[in-house]
Amino acid sequence: MVIETAMRLLDPISLLLVGGGTVAVTALRFPGADLKGAVRALRPLIRARPVADAFAAERAVRQIQRISDIKGIALADRVDTSSPFVRRAAVKLADCHRAEEFAVWARAEIEGRTQRHEAAIAVWKSAADAAPAMGMIGTVLGLIGMFAAMDDPATLGPAMALALLTTLYGLILSAIVAIPIGGRLERLSNMERRWQEAVLGRLEALARAEEVVPLAAWPKRAAAKT
Repeated sequence: MVIETAMRLLDPISLLLVGGGTVAVTALRFPGADLKGAVRALRPLIRARPVADAFAAERAVRQIQRISDIKGIALADRVDTSSPFVRRAAVKLADCHRAEEFAVWARAEIEGRTQRHEAAIAVWKSAADAAPAMGMIGTVLGLIGMFAAMDDPATLGPAMALALLTTLYGLILSAIVAIPIGGRLERLSNMERRWQEAVLGRLEALARAEEVVPLAAWPKRAAAKT
């Protein structure tokens, strides 16, 4: 009975109309890079662990501070961390000759990250808006088919199924798929941004503290890397 009911709810034409229409409308609103980013965001959507990442980043920053206190920022890239973000920031910190140079990079890094994340979230929110509209289009088409074939009762069933199923599919695609994905991506993005900004702020502070050291010491500490 359950299987029979489920089979009745599966209609390839309705799925194609709603699903294909939603994808087409969303694709028209965004460039290809944003669409690819929205698809790639599905992986961190499942695997992201922002709290654990924040703790790992905190440990790495403390290690960079110890390295900086003993040997200088020029060796910050020797930090042992599993965080790609902190690793990239440490390498940049070690390569920069002035704190302001690192600060400019940090601002660009956060801004670029924010733009990428906002674009991916916008794609999913756009899909959430488009899906019910495509469902309503299918409903209207089904009603037109019903009224156009009132003299043939055998055709009323498929037309009514199209009208109802497209509305159902549109609601499911919007409320159960696109909206939760967009909302979770936004929450994860905000959590990640907070700890990444904290990391960059502390590393920038280290770089500015390093500038208290006489300028002649910079080449010596840079040479220590080799």
